[in-house]
Amino acid sequence: MTVRLDPTLSEEEADRELEAAGLTVVTRLGFATNLYEVRAPASQDALAASVELHDNDRFVFAEPSFIEHVPARLRPTGAQYSRQWQWRNAGTDGGTPEADVHIEQVWDRTRGNGIRVAVIDNGFDTEHPDLAAGVDPLSGFFTDGAEGVPFVQGTSGMPDSDHGTFCAGMVGARLNNGAGGTGAAPECSLMLLACLPDQVGPQTTLARAVAYAADPTTGIPGTGPDGGADVLVSSLGPNGADWDLSSVLDLALGFAATKGRQGKGLPIFWAASNGRNVDIAKDEVVSHPDVIAVVRSTSRDREDNAARGPEVELIAPGVNVLSTTSGGGYGTSTGTSFAAPCAAGCAALAVSVNPGLPRDRLREVMHRSADKIGGPDVRYDAAGHNDDYGFGRVNASQAVALADGMRS
Repeated sequence: MTVRLDPTLSEEEADRELEAAGLTVVTRLGFATNLYEVRAPASQDALAASVELHDNDRFVFAEPSFIEHVPARLRPTGAQYSRQWQWRNAGTDGGTPEADVHIEQVWDRTRGNGIRVAVIDNGFDTEHPDLAAGVDPLSGFFTDGAEGVPFVQGTSGMPDSDHGTFCAGMVGARLNNGAGGTGAAPECSLMLLACLPDQVGPQTTLARAVAYAADPTTGIPGTGPDGGADVLVSSLGPNGADWDLSSVLDLALGFAATKGRQGKGLPIFWAASNGRNVDIAKDEVVSHPDVIAVVRSTSRDREDNAARGPEVELIAPGVNVLSTTSGGGYGTSTGTSFAAPCAAGCAALAVSVNPGLPRDRLREVMHRSADKIGGPDVRYDAAGHNDDYGFGRVNASQAVALADGMRS
């Protein structure tokens, strides 16, 4: 189970309460006071124990750690730069000229050097020739253990996944190295965090990854306080949008959004569900108030079969885009999974010109700089929002210019 005791209790008092309840501590979770992964007494299962603890006013909550399948939003298929219409759309193959994120002119100013982007997925090809040079030493992965789920820092033994590799390439594939294409922020540092293979496990593992991205000391005591990510993106989640949010993941998202970047707040981008007319509100993770939900656009600047609703914030290229694939390859694929890291990489460029920008100001930058696309029949409300397009298609050039002119 995951349990949280009254935050006003001292650590010693919390330990006594846990012992009195017959609970064995597996992991003390460092992103909220008195938050623990525990095992129920041998005489009880976790569900029965959690029900019993609800009557104990020393416990804020007690939730069974249900094993759930949290797959990637899409697995890539298919397969440098000339094919990456998301960066420069020349109108080939039926596309609309300049229906892209307007990023080429930004690379003359910044390529994301000094910015760390955390990518949470199932696994990564960390030896890919377009990624290896950018992999951050704080990368790591969670793995099944006899007692709990340990975190392993480093890339030795890192699980591999086409999906995660594709997402990482959209953010930070290297530039001008003679191979493949490039990512949005080709000089950023990639903090690659792999959850359990195909994320078959409890949300606690995902929560730990989010908290670690914001503050690595929550996973590795003694890590420097400045070691967290500047931007976080994940494209995990079930299609169809039915995804309940656990209390422990809710706490982790809130922790990252407020405590990340040494108190400036960590911007969290997440791929919304694929699927026409899907209500994004059914996905309690993506529609969380601290998450920036991203849907996908085509090379003609139209939305393409993704979740919709007031919580959609941005749209970005995600249809037939080209990126890195496992085994050192390249290919094209479609999914909101790839729109989210496209948006996150552009946000990293905006952060790079104004590192002191608080999370909420960056969110404002991304909203205000986005292009209102979709054609004459698409209506945006008075706040500039549309349920299918959010605040518009990401525009890296305008985002960087706006961020650069803002006071931190």
